[in-house]
Amino acid sequence: MNLLPFADLPPARPRRFVPSRIDFGVWEQIEVLFDRLEERLAECRIGAELEQWILDVGELNAAVGEEGSKRYVAMTCHTDRAEAERAHLQFLEDIAPKLKPRRFQLAELYLSHPLRKTLSPARYEVYDRATQLQVELYRPENIPLATAESKLGLRYQKLSGSLTVPFRGGERTLVEMERHLEDADRTVRREAWELIAGRRLQERETLEDLFDQLLHLREQIAANAGFDNYLGYIFRARGRFDYGPEECLRFHEAIEAEVVPLIKALQAERREKIKVAELRPWDLGVDSENRPPLRPFGEVEEMVEKTQRIFDQLDPTLAAGFRQMREMRLLDLANRKGKAPGGYQATMDEARVPFIFMNAVGVQKDVRTLLHEAGHAFHTQAVREEDILEYRHAPIEFCEVAAMSMELFGNEWLEAFYSKEDAKRARRDHLEGILMLFAWIAAVDAFQHWIYTHPGHSREERGAAWLGLMDRFGGDVDWGGYEEERKNLWHRQLHIFLIPLYYVEYGIAQLGALQVWARAKKDRAQALKAYRHGLSLGGSRPLPELFAAAGCRFDFSRETVKPLVELIRFELAELR
Repeated sequence: MNLLPFADLPPARPRRFVPSRIDFGVWEQIEVLFDRLEERLAECRIGAELEQWILDVGELNAAVGEEGSKRYVAMTCHTDRAEAERAHLQFLEDIAPKLKPRRFQLAELYLSHPLRKTLSPARYEVYDRATQLQVELYRPENIPLATAESKLGLRYQKLSGSLTVPFRGGERTLVEMERHLEDADRTVRREAWELIAGRRLQERETLEDLFDQLLHLREQIAANAGFDNYLGYIFRARGRFDYGPEECLRFHEAIEAEVVPLIKALQAERREKIKVAELRPWDLGVDSENRPPLRPFGEVEEMVEKTQRIFDQLDPTLAAGFRQMREMRLLDLANRKGKAPGGYQATMDEARVPFIFMNAVGVQKDVRTLLHEAGHAFHTQAVREEDILEYRHAPIEFCEVAAMSMELFGNEWLEAFYSKEDAKRARRDHLEGILMLFAWIAAVDAFQHWIYTHPGHSREERGAAWLGLMDRFGGDVDWGGYEEERKNLWHRQLHIFLIPLYYVEYGIAQLGALQVWARAKKDRAQALKAYRHGLSLGGSRPLPELFAAAGCRFDFSRETVKPLVELIRFELAELR
C-alpha cells in the first residue's frame, strides 16, 4: 500500500546513468553504480567528461536521496503505521550507512583528479569547497553512530506524534489543543495549557534519557573527527564558512539588548489590556483586546484555496508553482493522530519538486506556516533547471530567507482570509511573533552552545542553564507553581533532539527577510524581482552573495538588528 500522499513522480530529466528499473532498497543494485562511477572517473581525459561525470554522480545521489525522502515522508505522515516505520528504518540501517563511504571515495578521487583544476573556478568554487569539507570530516567509525542518532530521532518523533490529552469529551493531539490557548476565557486557556504542559511533563524522564543518549553519540562523533567538542565539529559540519560561535554569541547579546526590551514593553501593555496583575504562561496567545480568536478557515482545503488567492495577487510565477503543487497532491497539511509534529518542506531530488508537510488545526499560525513552507517550495522550483544536484540546495540560512520573506510578502494579502480589521490584527500578531521568535532562537541556540561546551554536565545543571536563559530571554511572565514545566520547556523544541545547533539559522534569516520586506515597502516589484533572483541561484554562490542577490545584507550584529527592530516597533504602532 502506498502511504505517500502523492502519486509516482517521474524524473525531471530522463535518466542518463541510473537504470530506469532499480530497487533502491537493495544495496547491491546501488553499489554497482558507484563501481562504474569510480571506473569512469579514471577514464576522464577532458574537462567535459569530468563535468558529465559530476552530473552522473548527482543523478545517482538524487535518485537514492529521493527514495530516502519518500520513506521519511511516509513515516512522518503515518508514525502509527508499522510498515512505514519499517521501510524508513530499513533505508536508515541498510542503505544510508553504506552510501557514506562510497560517496567519500568518489569525493576523494575527484579532488585528486588532474582535470579538476581545469574546470571553471566561477562554476565549481562552491562545489569544490563542499567536497573538500566532506572529505575532511569523513570518519568511517562515525557511520554507525550517525545511524544510531537518526534512530533516536525517530523515537522522539514517534513519541511526540503519539501524545494526546482528554479534553471536553474527546481525545486531542497537543497541536489541536494549542488553539484553545487563544480562547478569550482565561479558565479555558489555563485548562488547555495545563493539559499540554502536564502531558509533556509526564514524558520528561523518557526525553531526558533520550537526549543523554544523543549527547553521548554526538560527543563521540566530534571526538572521532578530532574536535575538542561537538560545538566546533557541528559548525564545521554545517558548512558555516562565513561565521562562527563568537558571531552567534554577539547575536544573542544583540537580541537581549534590542529585542527583549520591546518584548517586555509589549507584555506590560498586554497585562494592562487583559487586566491581570501578572502574565501567566496561558496569557500569551490570547488577543489582548479580548476579541475572539482569529479563525482563518474551517477545512484545510479552504486554507489552500485562500492561500492560492494570496499568491495569485502577489506574483503569477509563484501562483503557478503553488497551483502545480496542488494538482500533484504535494501537500499533506491537516493535523491527525499518528502524524509527526511540526512542519517541513522536503524536496524530491530526482523529480525536482517540493512537498509540504504540516499540522493545520484552523488557527492563524497555520496560515503563516503554509506561507513559510511555500517559500521553501518556491526555492525548490526556482532551481529546477540547475543540473548540479548540490546547487539545487542552498545554505539553510538562505533557505530560511526564502521562507520568512514569503510570510511577510503574504501578510500583505491576508484579506483573503479576514476582514480588513482582522487582517491588521493578524499582521500585528505576526510582527509580535517575530520578536518572540528572536528571543526563543537566542535561548535555544545559547542553550545548545552551553550543552556542547560543558561535557559531563548533569541533568540538574542542564535544567539550571535553561532556566538562566529563560530569565535572560523569556520576558516578564509569572511561572509560579509551574517551575518544573518551565525547566523542561526545551523538550518541545524538536531541533534540539533531531538537528543539533540548527536553529540560529532562523534568526539570521529573519534579519534577511525583514530587509527584503523593508525594501518591498518601498518598491514591491523590485523587491520580488531580487527575491526571485536570489532563489534562482540555489546554492551556487557563497552565503553573503546569496543574501546580496536577494537585496539584503549578510550580517547579524547589533548594527543590523537595531534598525529592523525599530521598523517592527513603527509598524506595530501603525497597526494599532
